[in-house]
Amino acid sequence: MNGLWGALMGLGDQLAAHVLLSAAAIALGIMVALPLAIWASRSDKVARISLAFASLVQTIPALALLALFFPILLSLRSVFGEGLPTLGFLPALLALALYALLPILRNAVTAQANLDPGVVEAAHGVGMGFRQRLWLVEAPLSAPYIMAGIRTAAVWTIGAATLATTIGQKSLGDPIFAGLQTQNWALVLAGCIASAGLALLADTILGTIERGFRDRRRSLWLGGLVAVALGLGAALFAQFGGEDEDAVVIGAKGFSEQYILARLIGQRLEEEGFAVEYRDGLGSAVAHSAAASGEVDIYVDYTGTIWANQMQREDNLPRQKMYEQIAEWETANTGMHLLGRLGFENAYGLAVSRERARTYGLASIEDLARVAPQLTIGGDPEFFERPEWIAVREAYGLRFAERRNFSPTFMYNALRSGEADVIGAYTSDGRIEADNLTILDDPRGAFPNYDAVLLLSPSAGRNQGIIAALEPLIGAIDVGAMREANYSVDREDNKLSFEEAARQLAERAGL
Repeated sequence: MNGLWGALMGLGDQLAAHVLLSAAAIALGIMVALPLAIWASRSDKVARISLAFASLVQTIPALALLALFFPILLSLRSVFGEGLPTLGFLPALLALALYALLPILRNAVTAQANLDPGVVEAAHGVGMGFRQRLWLVEAPLSAPYIMAGIRTAAVWTIGAATLATTIGQKSLGDPIFAGLQTQNWALVLAGCIASAGLALLADTILGTIERGFRDRRRSLWLGGLVAVALGLGAALFAQFGGEDEDAVVIGAKGFSEQYILARLIGQRLEEEGFAVEYRDGLGSAVAHSAAASGEVDIYVDYTGTIWANQMQREDNLPRQKMYEQIAEWETANTGMHLLGRLGFENAYGLAVSRERARTYGLASIEDLARVAPQLTIGGDPEFFERPEWIAVREAYGLRFAERRNFSPTFMYNALRSGEADVIGAYTSDGRIEADNLTILDDPRGAFPNYDAVLLLSPSAGRNQGIIAALEPLIGAIDVGAMREANYSVDREDNKLSFEEAARQLAERAGL
């Protein structure tokens, strides 16, 4: 219970950011929906098209809708310039506003369609113009129904906003995703409680405004609006009061090692007087594009990931030659600066339990190919779409009975419980030794090298202060130290926070 209370008390920044994002998305949804509803009430064709579009948006999973805005905005940079944000608040705002559109639009169109014809005719009869009828007759009669739609949109939007973490926007999804990754259920529960509490509070306040409109009680709806204004004011102050706009933004992909390394980088920069900010839970492609565009200043990537995913290379060069070509390619194509290798490799590898390895006589992926049709393979959400997996599958002719996706943490649980027989594991993960797993040899060299490297955005790569602060990290972390740090946050008992694990890693690395 103390852990849960502490987690809840530490959600101030995430809560403020979540409130502002949700409120902005609902406001934008209202601004689009209400004029569209007025137009639709006077045109059946517009009503059909607008409601069909809003319904179509609702069929797209919120996570996919959020992710889609990143490449859309990235492509629009050529039109609007490099200042157009592609990560964080803007794509999250646009996606969530679309998600909020349907209930507001549907209720507004329904309210307009069901206005008493006699009242409208009477307004015509006394000589009211279009604007007078709209503001003095139609709006007051429609307001309670529109507010009911806004209430529904608010609850949906506040829940969906937790997914904004995946595109680099701070939200109450931060503790949920971090907690799921490390099986820290206090963090997960804290994020869920805060999100649900915020949704209930918003619904209550908006319900008060709705009753005020319905009962013609100005004190109710004015009081509700004042409560909304005060809440937004508090969120704005908490989010931006005294914030350093020159903070160095450190990106992290969605697994434990990345969270730890991001905190290690942040701690070193803070020691040198830099303000830091974290963007956690990013996908590989999003993290690389964000750093190239300058929306993230620093992040850790892996040579094999850049080689296969960004450079679209299918050959496999020796470690040093691959590193040199990646550094040249980044400079020429993205302007990013490859500061150096951290000293360990976190490769993809196919892992099985030692018991299963003995049972089937598995030592290499070639051995696995013989029995693969009897087995189930598990991987993280992006593993089976990566070119590395395709290369390994084709090199060895791997054909499994079933393929399943798991979050990185739950992959290992799936292997222990028998839900998967083989997983696409990470070789620097502490759970490999803790769970008695065997990484199968790759005699054909289908998997490339995966040296952990420090990537700096074009602007950060020109900052000598940042470079001086981070250069001691180069070559300082061996795979044993990284496995120990990873396991310290992933183990079931006596977990460390990412910050604590980063400090211990720094000590072991002599930093």
